[in-house]
Amino acid sequence: MSEDFFAHPSAVIDDGCEIAKGVKIWHFSHIMPNCKIGERCNIGQNVVISPDVLLGTNVKVQNNVSIYTGVICEDDVFLGPSMVFTNVINPRSAVNRKAEYARTTVKKGASIGANATIVCGNDIGRYAFIGAGAVVTKNVPDYALVVGNPAKQVGWVSEYGHKLQFNDQGIAECPETQEKYQLNNNSVVKVNE
Repeated sequence: MSEDFFAHPSAVIDDGCEIAKGVKIWHFSHIMPNCKIGERCNIGQNVVISPDVLLGTNVKVQNNVSIYTGVICEDDVFLGPSMVFTNVINPRSAVNRKAEYARTTVKKGASIGANATIVCGNDIGRYAFIGAGAVVTKNVPDYALVVGNPAKQVGWVSEYGHKLQFNDQGIAECPETQEKYQLNNNSVVKVNE
């Protein structure tokens, strides 16, 4: 474990964790055994990261988030305040289902809004944007904008999080970066020029 990170004195870090340089872990957070936390992650207050969770580089975890075993967050993921992951599809207090944890991957650059719920086993695509309070019950494509309960796709977003407006040729431009995106067969890719 690197010593080039900050942990508030009230944070608990269990044995076997790998915490990279530049990480910040704030008040009352608990990092459980065998987690891997990449460089420059920011872990807000009252966060629980369960055993064996993987966080890539520059992941931002806001206050009151629990990241359960089976979750992988790739680089540059944003987890909004009080959003929720699950890891068992049919939990029962009296039934041990630790062998049934479903994997959920949040891919590079995705953002999940405050109070959203991600039902286990559903992956979030690259640069997707999950609106506040959404309940995700199926896989979300790259660059998709989803909202509601259950979450439904209402559009597409750029890598900078701006809603994309496609022309008749299926091309859209990010208003912040002027990068172009192509919509084809209900899939979006960034156009390399």
